[in-house]
Formats: sequence, structure tokens, C-alpha cells
Amino acid sequence: MNKIVSIIIVFICFASYGQAEKKNWAKSFLNEKAPDFIVEKWISKKPKTENKFILVDFWATWCGPCKRAIPELNTFQKEFQDNLIVIGISEESVSKVKQQVNPKIEYYNAIDTRATLKSLFEVRGIPHCVLIDPNGIVRWEGWPQLKGFELTSQVIKDLIEKYKL
Repeated sequence: MNKIVSIIIVFICFASYGQAEKKNWAKSFLNEKAPDFIVEKWISKKPKTENKFILVDFWATWCGPCKRAIPELNTFQKEFQDNLIVIGISEESVSKVKQQVNPKIEYYNAIDTRATLKSLFEVRGIPHCVLIDPNGIVRWEGWPQLKGFELTSQVIKDLIEKYKL
């Protein structure tokens, strides 16, 4: 019994340690120029991104954490509509993405079935987001709901205030 308790304690310690570090499923571009923004096809109308912050969300309809973030991304788009454009990028077909209705996507949406943009950002796993300032510099990256590294309204507000043109 003591052996089992010891093993559990060791496992918890390693698991806790691993959560203290941010795991990024893509190449880091933090505080660097973002790769060129290439979209294969817009599902929504194409947004006007000039002088705006752009929050790019690499996602898929089969990805549970991706779908759980949609309401939060909708909120960011509404809350910061004067300064921020949220864009979802999926490798799936137009018809597959259009079937995503619960929750409903209320921000801009495009597909990248050839994974061109995903390759440029070297995304190896989803969900993954990047927040790009109006000068094209990545100011936040990761997953908005990652414990300890959340992308919140306050974080976005602070970044907009700091890097707005």
C-alpha cells in the first residue's frame, strides 16, 4: 500500500511540475514578425485588418478544446471590435466548417486545406492561437484557456493599449 501511495505522490509531483511550464504546439514567434498571412478560401467575408490586432485561431471541428473556446473567441471579437479581428483557420472543407453550429462561430473564418498557414507558423498541434499587433508582430501565442497562461479580456486590453498604433 505504501508503494502505491509513493507512486501516486511521485506522479502528482511530475504532473504538477509539467503544468508550471507553458507547452507551445508551434514554433514561437513571440515578439517577432509573424509569417505572411495566407488564406486559401474565406468562409466569412474577408475582414479589413489594416491597423487592427489579429487573433488567429488554428482549430478543427473534431477538436473538443477548440470548440469550447468558440464562445470566448466570439466575446473577444465583440468586446474589442474596434481594435481586434478574430480569425478561425481550419484545414477542413468548407462544408465541414459550415456544419459547426453549436457553438456558433461569430467571428471571421477561413480554410487552409493545404495547411499553408499552419506550416508557416509550424503548428504541430491544435488548438493554437497567435495575437498579432498592427505592425505584424506576434504579441501572444499559445492556447487561450491554458491554465496559468490564459488569454483574457484584460490581457488583450493591456496588449492593445501597449502596442496600438
